[in-house]
Amino acid sequence: MSGALRSPLRCVAIARLRLLLLAVVILAGCGNPAQLATLPAGSAVLAFGNSITYGSGAGPGDDYPGHLAAISGWQVHNAGIPGETAEEARGRIGTLLAQTRPALVIVESGGNDFLRRRPEALVKEDLRAIVASIRAAGAQVVLVAVPKFSLLGAATGRLPDSPIYAELAGEEKLPLVEGVLAAVLSDPALKADPIHPNASGYHKLAEGVAEQLTRVGLLKKP
Repeated sequence: MSGALRSPLRCVAIARLRLLLLAVVILAGCGNPAQLATLPAGSAVLAFGNSITYGSGAGPGDDYPGHLAAISGWQVHNAGIPGETAEEARGRIGTLLAQTRPALVIVESGGNDFLRRRPEALVKEDLRAIVASIRAAGAQVVLVAVPKFSLLGAATGRLPDSPIYAELAGEEKLPLVEGVLAAVLSDPALKADPIHPNASGYHKLAEGVAEQLTRVGLLKKP
């Protein structure tokens, strides 16, 4: 075979090899999320957030951190403050980290900012600062996506997650609990009022959080 024919065939072979390698990379990226180290029973976990974390809309003991503790066997500290914005939360995370020394922090924040019409870009940077403080304290972080309320969403019963949570999770390489809170707040049977779950809703939220923590390896499969 002449060199003139060999060269184009070689180029075709190289091109095919490159396509094959690209396909392998793409398929690898479409697999399960990166597995994290499992936290054993008794581990200190901080549930950090606003009224959703606190448990507004349900009675004592029906908050999602309490249900998560029962599911996981972890020592889950409820650090929810009703009405708190992400901007305010940014100012108190350091003290809580020093007091509780958690192995894991589950961050649920931003809903009150949306209700007050704060720009989502600012909320995202407040959340990023909270994540940085947690990591500096040596703890792992999980982000809970929060829906942005709207009249259309309330009317249709469909509240999608605000996109800032997926963006931040991607940028900071964070596990993200997505769609769970939005699904609860889109179901009238699981709500105490337009913005808070009832007891059943908090139980459902805890189960959804536990399921996604199990998927990334933080929680051992039952």
